[in-house]
Amino acid sequence: MAVDQEKIKTLREMTSAGILDCKRVLEETNGDLEKAATLLRERGIVKAVKKMDREASEGAIVAYVHHNGKIGVLVQLNCETDFVARNEKFLELGRSIAMHIAAAAPQYVKPDEVPAEVVEKEKEVQRAALLGEGKPADKIDKILEGKIKKFISDICLLEQPFVKEPDKTVGDIIKLAIAQLGENIAVSRFVRFALK
Repeated sequence: MAVDQEKIKTLREMTSAGILDCKRVLEETNGDLEKAATLLRERGIVKAVKKMDREASEGAIVAYVHHNGKIGVLVQLNCETDFVARNEKFLELGRSIAMHIAAAAPQYVKPDEVPAEVVEKEKEVQRAALLGEGKPADKIDKILEGKIKKFISDICLLEQPFVKEPDKTVGDIIKLAIAQLGENIAVSRFVRFALK
């Protein structure tokens, strides 16, 4: 099937994908723009996951100060090349993540950074609360598993629902950026300052 050049142009503007990729996907979906855009996004996420193993040694420190001047955030966002580090989409991602940190106050970047003693302490607190609620002892471990998973997603940046798009996590937003920019992107660290 021959694909209309206008549709290729429109799909390219919607997804930032390459011309040939847009043409192929439009041919596969018989010219359906919505299906083509979804397919491109899915394929982009798969490619992004493969790129996440690559070293990201370039990047930028991005700052955000809340309008009232009482909360400030510094984020170290890494990528593979200085070309991408200067890209406006990359810097905008950094600003969005910094704003998210200001709003959601995560304590760690990813789950494997949470110290075991923090997890154990939370398990003790939750177990005592469940026993106090009169939950059956044989069901507590299963309930506790879900509560600990929720606790970790609440305190880890990459697991938190993104404030601008709550149906996606911060990790999902980063994967989408990897797919768009074609390089591994990672949050190395952050600092959140707040006046008490």
